[in-house]
Amino acid sequence: MPESLIGSAPARRGHFVLESGHHSDLRLDLELLFLRPKLIAQSVARLSEMVRALSPDAVCGPLVEGAFVALMVASRLDVEFCYSERLETERAEDDLFPIEYRVPHALREQLRGKRVAIINDVISAGSAVRGTYFDLLACGAEPIALGALLVLGDSAAGFAEEIGIPLVSVGRRLYNLWMVSECPLCAAGTTLEGA
Repeated sequence: MPESLIGSAPARRGHFVLESGHHSDLRLDLELLFLRPKLIAQSVARLSEMVRALSPDAVCGPLVEGAFVALMVASRLDVEFCYSERLETERAEDDLFPIEYRVPHALREQLRGKRVAIINDVISAGSAVRGTYFDLLACGAEPIALGALLVLGDSAAGFAEEIGIPLVSVGRRLYNLWMVSECPLCAAGTTLEGA
């Protein structure tokens, strides 16, 4: 599954800064996964069954692509759906996880006391699912799982372990992820591209 998903989303090699502030040598153009939703339907079905076993009341996905997957999962499970929106915040350039995610005001009260699975398309450093997790707590929800079609690297597993909830995914793949101070591409003077 990971290779077919990556085949569906063109990958670029280079030197990239991610939303989390980390650097990597791989960028997937995930927007292209949703040109033909039927192509990922089988993977969504597999992810849905993993999430079903956790008995969520709702599924939440970070905009944009994560929300598309979350909506597909919520539909298969016949549970409520919500999403979180990306918010820019003022932080130092070298801070990790400088982006916040918030559930829209109209949806916040609806989540109070509900068991919510956080679903994304692909998780690498986990900026979107981290932000969504902390805002769901602020809404009074109980996050019960992190899920994705594909998990790149081990950052998501570390975060899931730290917060004590399971991480479920259809596929996993090794992934290079570096803090700025440890990036070999920076040390080599490779031109940096935005995420």
